[in-house]
Amino acid sequence: MAHLHRPSFLLPLLVITISLMSGEEVVASRHLLEESTLPKVPELPKPELPTLPKVELPPLPHIPTLPEPTLPTLPKPELPAVPQVPALEKPELLPLPKLEVPKLPELPPLPHLPDLPKPTLPTFPSLPKDIPFPSLFPPHSTTTP
Repeated sequence: MAHLHRPSFLLPLLVITISLMSGEEVVASRHLLEESTLPKVPELPKPELPTLPKVELPPLPHIPTLPEPTLPTLPKPELPAVPQVPALEKPELLPLPKLEVPKLPELPPLPHLPDLPKPTLPTFPSLPKDIPFPSLFPPHSTTTP
């Protein structure tokens, strides 16, 4: 049977590696970098680009202008006259019969409900208006003993 290689061993290896690292070496190495003087690098002269010769282009060839084309005129077509159609007479509508609306039956009056007394709500004790706020810092004294 084939053995499946799983990356499950990588997580404990990563945890062990990170746990062995401590911040003291990192701080010490940074301290060494700050105290040591770096060697000065000499400045190199900047290279100069050679000047290129100016290229002279030949003149553009002359293109002759063409005359503007003219469109031929077309004869206007003559259309026959539109025949006159006699107007149609409007049909007369018959009068609609008037409908009688039946009367609604009268309903008996609603019974009178007795007046209920207003409910009284319980009263809650009120807080005093001047509540002293606790202070984290006691007041300072201006005199020293």
